[in-house]
Amino acid sequence: MASFSSKSNTNRSISLPSRSHPATQKIEEELSKLKNWEFSASPTAEAVYNGLLGLGEVYKCMPDLLNLPLTLQAFSQCQDKKWVDDILDKSVRFLDICGATREIVSQFKENVKDVQSLLRRRKGDLSMEASCSINYVSFRKKMKKDAKNLVTILKKMDHEVVEVMEVDQLVSAVIRVLREVTTMGISVFQMVFVFLSAPISKPISKWSLVSRLVNKGDQDNVNEIESADFALNSLFKNGYNEVEKLHFVQSKLENLEAHFECIEDGLDNIFRCLIRSRSTLLNVVSCQ
Repeated sequence: MASFSSKSNTNRSISLPSRSHPATQKIEEELSKLKNWEFSASPTAEAVYNGLLGLGEVYKCMPDLLNLPLTLQAFSQCQDKKWVDDILDKSVRFLDICGATREIVSQFKENVKDVQSLLRRRKGDLSMEASCSINYVSFRKKMKKDAKNLVTILKKMDHEVVEVMEVDQLVSAVIRVLREVTTMGISVFQMVFVFLSAPISKPISKWSLVSRLVNKGDQDNVNEIESADFALNSLFKNGYNEVEKLHFVQSKLENLEAHFECIEDGLDNIFRCLIRSRSTLLNVVSCQ
C-alpha cells in the first residue's frame, strides 16, 4: 500500500514527561496507532472510515489531557502565548473544515439516493434520465472542486508552525502532543478529500469495464465512488434493457450509500469531539 505523505510519519517521540497519568497514556496510545497507520494514496471508503474512527478516539482524549495539572502548568509557565493562539486558531479552522466536509458527504449521499429513486421507477423518461445523469456528474465535479479547496486550506495549516522559544521540558512536551494531534487531523482529512476527489469517469459504450469491476482483483484499484461512476455511465448510455445490469448498478449505489452513511457518522463524531475539545481549551486559556 502506498504511504500517504504526512509529517506524522516521522519517527519522533510524542511522549509526555514521565509523570504517568491514564489520560496521557491514552492519547499517546491513540496517536501512536494513527501515526503507524499507512495512509493510502488511493483510499477506499473503509480506509477513510477507519481513519476517522482513529482520529475520533484521539479527540475524545483531548478534554482529559487539557484538564491535567501538568497541562495547566504548561499553559501558566509559558510566557510566549503565540502557540496557544495558534492552537485556538487551528481548532476553529478544523471545525469549519469538518463542518464543510459533513455537508459535502451529506449532499452526495442525497444525490445517490435520487439516482436510486430514478432507477427504481424506470419509466423510460429519457429527459428525466438525462437530467439525473447531468445532475450527478455536476455534483461530482463540484465535490471534487470543494475537496481540492479544502486540501489547500489544510496544506496552509500544515505549514504554519509557530516557533516557541525558551520553554522547559514540560511545556515543550505538551506543545508537541497538541501539535501532533493537529498534524494527525490534517493527515486524516487529507485522506478523506483524496477519496472524495476520485477521478470522474467518462461515458463508455460497452459493459466491458463494468464486467471487469466484478472481478475482485480489479476492485482493489478502484474506490467505491469510481466503481459506481463506471456502472452508472454505462447504464445511462446503453439503457436499462438488461435487468441483470440494472441490478448490478443498484447494488453499487446501495453499497456506496452505506459507506457514506458510515463516513457521515464518523464526521459527526469528530465534529462533536472538536466542539468539546475547543470548549475545554477556551476554559483552560481563560483561567490563565
